[in-house]
Amino acid sequence: MNINIYASKALERALNGEELSFKDGLELMEYEDIHALGMVADMVRGRLKGDTVTFTCSYYINYTNVCAASCPLCAFYRKEVDGDAYTLSVEDMVKRAGEGVAMGANELHIVGGFHPRLGLEYYEQMIKAIKARFKGVTIKALTPAEVFFIARVTRNSVREVLTRLKDSGLDALAGGGAEIFHKEVRDRIVVGKCSGDEWLQVAEEAHRLGIRSNCTMLYGHIERGEHVIDHLIRLREVQKRTNGFLTFIPLKFSPENTELYEKGAVREQCPSTYDLRIIAVSRLMLANTIDNISVYWLALGKKLAQVGLCYGGNDLVGTAFAEEIYRATGVKNATSIEELVYMVKEIGRVPALRDTFHNIVRYF
Repeated sequence: MNINIYASKALERALNGEELSFKDGLELMEYEDIHALGMVADMVRGRLKGDTVTFTCSYYINYTNVCAASCPLCAFYRKEVDGDAYTLSVEDMVKRAGEGVAMGANELHIVGGFHPRLGLEYYEQMIKAIKARFKGVTIKALTPAEVFFIARVTRNSVREVLTRLKDSGLDALAGGGAEIFHKEVRDRIVVGKCSGDEWLQVAEEAHRLGIRSNCTMLYGHIERGEHVIDHLIRLREVQKRTNGFLTFIPLKFSPENTELYEKGAVREQCPSTYDLRIIAVSRLMLANTIDNISVYWLALGKKLAQVGLCYGGNDLVGTAFAEEIYRATGVKNATSIEELVYMVKEIGRVPALRDTFHNIVRYF
């Protein structure tokens, strides 16, 4: 296969370690040679992160599916009057946390809907109770979107909410709720959720308080290339100021059971070539700022996730035990530490268990 990686000025700049511009990003989103794009992204990945592929042993807990928002992209949310709506008590949360710890989880990933009647005390008590029972586990809980909603509904400042959660034992924020920042798209896929700017402001405030976080982008729905690049650059600018993002996780949109699907706005998942393009472009746009690019095997499937690791990815997120949000769209998948290790070794990389903060716990 004859691949000329110097046929693109943007790829050449990426290879030289230069920061890519908005124009460069658009060029890469439209660049025809996906193989050359992936090759350069993989070379940059190797230079920045080496051949280690990391993942954590994570257990997911959704404390409620009740949500004041009604986002057309979401199949998970329910209203309080719905028969299958639920909200877990603090005691239930401790029990679920115990199930995760028993499975070997070193990280609890706790997110939920925007419940209009839960006070800040609920979240404080939940975190304190889990920490008191399981001292060694890391709690990565709530997205910037959830924090923004909690601040609004409890009439506290974002800083007050974050400070009280940190004092309760919160270790890190989850990265969801970012979707697409650009207003042109966000106004069509999000109803009742914070704006892109507000999401970024919460993340930046958390970083200033010493609470690090993941960051995400939901793609494969109605966005265009310019919206993707705008999203990545906005994350990059926050990272330059705070260095608080731990990893970037591109999240593939699964349309089944969503309003976007029912209304015909999105009828099928985006092609695998687009998934690989997003991973590669993310690597090149975020290089030297957010150096961990996570490939979410749960959304992509395990085989495509392996290919994504050859297109710039260096992290597999984690085991995602008990994940419910993608499951609501009909995506059913499961894995184990052993299977993730096999996936990594099969492509000639070095698997490693990490903690939430991307410190290596052990190699395999």
